[in-house]
Amino acid sequence: MLEYYQMLGVQKNASQDDIKKAYRKSALKWHPDKNPDNKDEAEKRFKEISEAYEVLSDEDKRNTYDRYGKEGLSAGGRGGGRGEGGEAS
Repeated sequence: MLEYYQMLGVQKNASQDDIKKAYRKSALKWHPDKNPDNKDEAEKRFKEISEAYEVLSDEDKRNTYDRYGKEGLSAGGRGGGRGEGGEAS
């Protein structure tokens, strides 16, 4: 799985404008309606690109992603929840 910056083709220090432009370009390229001969692959790529943009366009989510990676996002932004006082069994 590619990381979000690679999916959009931007550097880690890209500005919000650069991220937005890259997203629009990629979204147009991979939109399922524009790829009727390869709809399954286009849908997959379009969803990945949209997910990447959702994270990178939000400053808080982007900071969490930069610090902890994708796992940090799925753990509520707590860095995977390691040692964060989990529930007792």
